[in-house]
Amino acid sequence: MTLEEILRTRRAVRRYTDEAIDADTVRHCIDLARLAPTSSNMQLWECYHVTDPDTIRRLVPACLDQTAVSTAQQLVVFVTRRDLFRRRAAAALAFERGNVARNSPADRQAHRTKRWELYYQRVMPFLYGNAFGLLGLLRKTILMAVGLFRPITRQVSEADMRVVVHKSCALVVQTFMLAMTDAGYDTCPLEGFDSLRVKRILRLPRRAEVNMIISCGIRDEGRGVWGERFRVPMEEIYHRI
Repeated sequence: MTLEEILRTRRAVRRYTDEAIDADTVRHCIDLARLAPTSSNMQLWECYHVTDPDTIRRLVPACLDQTAVSTAQQLVVFVTRRDLFRRRAAAALAFERGNVARNSPADRQAHRTKRWELYYQRVMPFLYGNAFGLLGLLRKTILMAVGLFRPITRQVSEADMRVVVHKSCALVVQTFMLAMTDAGYDTCPLEGFDSLRVKRILRLPRRAEVNMIISCGIRDEGRGVWGERFRVPMEEIYHRI
């Protein structure tokens, strides 16, 4: 399919058939989702691919008994992992050091490597660190002062950084769903669930936050899609400046 065909075919499917789907294909779609952009390339997310029927049954009540879950063949639970910022920053820095060595002129390598070290060893810990909200308040105060003299990022509180991580994860989720459509499978993004119960069932890390649960399968053509697609008119959302 072309990209436009994929976008027009993808729908939030609420009921699936009993036809099985291939777990390796779903895994490949997750692999493709890794290509999605994330803020500062920190990639503070991970996912849990649920293929065990018993686990899916246990998740149904936690997902408010939605048929998109009770009829799903598989589920993919995407979670944010802000707590892994030091590990992910170290991995990104290691990559960029090699990237600079492979692709930068010799006379620019030291400067560019130093810039990446500053970014991932100083800036990222400062932005993603959490000290009971105090560090977020300090960030906000410092950058508000800097903003009096020049343009600066202002959304740096603890709540702001949580939003940043969830936005990045949502880009990954959308990429996954489009890859699934291209593979001939259907999905439904779910935000209606009891996150505490979901975390207990899947034994997720304490600091992980569930971003979205994606149910997967083959749509029931008669009942899978709830009628025609509604979108707000273009003239209400498009503003050309």
